[in-house]
Amino acid sequence: MEFLPLFHNLRGARVLVVGGGEIALRKSRLLADSGAVLRVVAPEIGPEVRELIERSGGEEILRGYTESDLNGCVLIIAATDDEPLNAQVSADARQRGVPVNVVDAPALCSVIFPAIVDRSPLVIAVSSGGDAPVLARLIRAKLETWIPPTYGHLAGLAARFRHQVKGLFPNVQQRRAFWEDVFQGPIADRQLAGQGAEAERLLQAKIDGDAPATTGEVYLVGAGPGDPDLLTFRALRLMQQADVVLYDRLVAPAILDLCRRDADRVYVGKQRADHALPQDQINQQLVDLAKQGKRVVRLKGGDPFIFGRGGEEIEELAAHGIPFQVVPGITAASGCAAYAGIPLTHRDHAQSVRFVTGHLKNGSTDLPWKDLVSPSQTLVLYMGLIGLPVICDQLIKHGRSADTPAALIQQGTTVNQRVFTGTLANLPQLVAEHEVHAPTLVIVGEVVKLREKLAWFEGAQASV
Repeated sequence: MEFLPLFHNLRGARVLVVGGGEIALRKSRLLADSGAVLRVVAPEIGPEVRELIERSGGEEILRGYTESDLNGCVLIIAATDDEPLNAQVSADARQRGVPVNVVDAPALCSVIFPAIVDRSPLVIAVSSGGDAPVLARLIRAKLETWIPPTYGHLAGLAARFRHQVKGLFPNVQQRRAFWEDVFQGPIADRQLAGQGAEAERLLQAKIDGDAPATTGEVYLVGAGPGDPDLLTFRALRLMQQADVVLYDRLVAPAILDLCRRDADRVYVGKQRADHALPQDQINQQLVDLAKQGKRVVRLKGGDPFIFGRGGEEIEELAAHGIPFQVVPGITAASGCAAYAGIPLTHRDHAQSVRFVTGHLKNGSTDLPWKDLVSPSQTLVLYMGLIGLPVICDQLIKHGRSADTPAALIQQGTTVNQRVFTGTLANLPQLVAEHEVHAPTLVIVGEVVKLREKLAWFEGAQASV
């Protein structure tokens, strides 16, 4: 190990920065954020660096560097493009035994700046010892996606109760077991879900010995239209901690593979006239599993609240007092349209967009046709493939032009995506000619014409 990683408390401490340009600015931002008092020495100092000096309560010295500038400083930063000057600053600091960092010169450094993931008070540092800083930044970027900002709030919760827990458990092993239970249980779930007051209440009850019996929780998670890259960070976190996953037919296998490996997986998919499990039984299963203390992910294609029947499920959960969270997903309209190169709204073509299900509860396609025929409106039809001939016919009869551009997007956002464009008049014919199958989204409106210019993702098959 070439460098021992340490975290330095600089709050209120004076730090010397030699240099006042762009290089100095990057380091000065970090130092100011850590609470250091900046002393910046340079013949010229940029306005942004001056703002940081003022914010930190520090001082600017408009001249060249002298060895006496080190007086009273606990850390030295050489941030100029003058290599001999940087070397001199490093030598002076080492002679005094003061830590020194020379930007982009690891050999002249006694300390180095890592790539930082800041989830204060949780802070993660990544370093390559100065040999591959770009690699360290790339790894930091990956960590940024894995560790949401709410982990900082969770660390803050622990800080507020640390002394109480230390008084309750004088043995370090007992404290460790206590915190492991907190960080992997419902208290952490509440804090990470933004329910800080409830998390504090549960933690205090646990300390007081009044914690309620362990109950489960249900997470309604929107899996998006198919591409795993469209999952939210929160969705991924909950998927990886669930004990049981109830998933729909529209959830892509690649997304299901991101769930916790040892979680029980239960298929509850539905399609027209073929329900693997009726909705009322799905609702009851969610309640039963939660009452067993399970953490249950109800994984839905698209968004739970856009034709996903999520509202019905949480009504049942609420009626039984089961805690739940709802994680929005990218609905098929947004995801499929974007991947097909069709903007849902456009100043020149559509000033509104309407989402409609083509399959009503009673199995009919009796829609409010007069509300759906505005030429300046984009119409997006979910589950409209079976009733498409009736839908197209009724839209035309109620005033929508038969020449209105329209598109079919099959398995949108996936490598199997196929897009077929035509008009309202010939859309049913396209379905027959190209053997289009569900899941397919239908978009009707002038915006479809823009696909020829804006398409960027074609999936595995050519589109027409």
